[in-house]
Parts: sequence; C-alpha cells; structure tokens
Amino acid sequence: MGRRPVVTGDFIGYFAAAGTAAGTLIGLLFVAVSLRPESVLGAGAPPEGRAVAGSAFIALVNSFFVSLIAVIPHTSLGYVAAIMALLSLLYTLRLHRALAGSRPAWRQLLLAAATYCGQLGVGVALAIRPHTQELVSVVAYVLIASFSVGLGRAGSRMQGGYVEAKQEQPSAQ
Repeated sequence: MGRRPVVTGDFIGYFAAAGTAAGTLIGLLFVAVSLRPESVLGAGAPPEGRAVAGSAFIALVNSFFVSLIAVIPHTSLGYVAAIMALLSLLYTLRLHRALAGSRPAWRQLLLAAATYCGQLGVGVALAIRPHTQELVSVVAYVLIASFSVGLGRAGSRMQGGYVEAKQEQPSAQ
C-alpha cells in the first residue's frame, strides 16, 4: 500500500511485551483488591484506598492501551498517546481531590501528572509528525514512567498503611 508504519519493527517487541505486562499487572491488581475488598470497595472504604487502587489501575490501563495500539500497523500512536494521557490525567486528578493535604498523595499526584503531561506533549508531537522514530522512542520511555506510577501506587496499596492509619483514629462519641 506504500504507507510507512508509525512504529517500526525495532519497537514492536517492546510494545507487545509492555502490553502483556500491563494486562498481567491489571489482573494482579484485581486479585489484590479481591483479597482486601473492604479497603477499596463499598461505602465504608476509605478514600485513600480507592484513590491508591484507582491511580494504579489508571496508570496500568494507560500503558496497556498505548502499547496495544502501538502494535497495530499504520495506526497513529500520537493520537492514542495524547488521548490516553488526557483521560489518565483527568481521572487521576478526580481521584486525588478526596486526598487533599496528604503528603504522600501529593508526591504520587505530581509524579503521575508529570508522566501524563509528558505523554500528552509527545503524543501531540507524534500526531503532527507520525513517522518520527525518536518520538516513538520517547513514548516507550514514558510508558516506563507510567508503569512506575502504577507499580508505585500498587505497592503502597499492598502495604496498606492508609488502612492501619484509618483504624487507629479514635472514634467520635
């Protein structure tokens, strides 16, 4: 057909492996939530638990869809990267509104926001210049940052420090 691929063979293996890893980690996150559903689900779940699990899920879903679309021949990776960055940023900000004032939450929010803003910028640049392999390379590195956001949040969720802190508060009588 004469059309050049956006993602060349050099990156196909990487994006395929990243998509597989993201899908696997999403599944493991569901297992972790099912082991301690009271910390994430239901009316009594603390907002910290929901935010931590939700933020991890968002980062992993972002990595999954960007990687999945990247392996489809002749697809504009730039548009997908930009759209997923916007959605991830919006959902992350929404989740963190309930955690105002928590220092660890602000650190994680800044890391996630920086990652998604970087992805948005690279996605827009790649949408404008779709065959620039240097930009595809940057998307690959941004996915590593997105994985670090998701794994960092999942790690803090598995430690469950916010659950113990919530239980230690004296009840108002």
